[in-house]
Amino acid sequence: MSSQAVAEFSHTTVLLEETVAMVLGVKTLADVPKRSVSGVYVDATFGRGGHSRLLLEYLADDACLVVFDKDPEAIAVARDLAQTDARIKVVHDSFASLSDSLMALGIDKIDGLMADLGVSSPQLDDGARGFSFMRDGAVDMRMDTTRGEPVSAWLARVSADELADVLFEYGEERHSRRIARAIKAMENYDSTLALAEVIKQAHPNWQKGKHPATQSFQAMRIFINNELGDVDDFLEQSIRVLKAGGELAVISFHSLEDRRIKQFLQRHSRGQYEEDAHLPIPPVRPKYFGKPKRVAPSDAEVKANPRARSAWLRGATRSDVAWVDA
Repeated sequence: MSSQAVAEFSHTTVLLEETVAMVLGVKTLADVPKRSVSGVYVDATFGRGGHSRLLLEYLADDACLVVFDKDPEAIAVARDLAQTDARIKVVHDSFASLSDSLMALGIDKIDGLMADLGVSSPQLDDGARGFSFMRDGAVDMRMDTTRGEPVSAWLARVSADELADVLFEYGEERHSRRIARAIKAMENYDSTLALAEVIKQAHPNWQKGKHPATQSFQAMRIFINNELGDVDDFLEQSIRVLKAGGELAVISFHSLEDRRIKQFLQRHSRGQYEEDAHLPIPPVRPKYFGKPKRVAPSDAEVKANPRARSAWLRGATRSDVAWVDA
């Protein structure tokens, strides 16, 4: 799909100024002049470029911004932007490839790293992508439509028990067994609306203001894209690639991701590892980050963009402790 076609679906960037300020290591953007910041920065989830475009306003002419995304449509937008701005380098891959991809570009250390883990509005609004239970389309849900298995193919071969486990683990769906049996009784998996309706009818406890298929669709999307595994890999690699004083800023939208980010930052800022808790003399662990920071969207932002209501921005500054390969 062309970048022009992509533009038909609008996207409002969440926690825009707060994220860029955090990755630049300032309290507010008023604290830094435009076009003044040198160094190497990474937007690990380019999306439609909201965070990147604002960050570029503050980066100097000799700075570099590396942008990652799995979505071919996002990459089309990124490549168009890169044609007009020599500071941008584009990587069509998951941020789980962070270290290797930077190495391939000849980059060892970076000054700032940001990521927005949410599904973008264009992905949700385009029924053909399969993410939405409100618009009909193929049951795909892949972030990168050029590789991997669509959800429809996976549903056709997975057992009801395995499906239920996925719905419970990745969607925190309490009625996973009942829903999984109903899904497996379907004749085909050609329509997101048909799938959503089956889940809706099987779900015994509807919550006001929440579609009954919400958690099941989330679970299947997370599973098919290995989203949580990629987040874990990305966070661990951030320790290696950030230079001392470099900034990490990550936005999450649901508890499974937010819990991982929170625990990662606590673990590596305190040097307290769960596996050491019962040892009589715990080993001294490195503290790779300073005190974690957390920012929520303002009431005004949530009112203007309801999709921001569940967002959390977390981050921290990389300490000068050298990374040790465990």
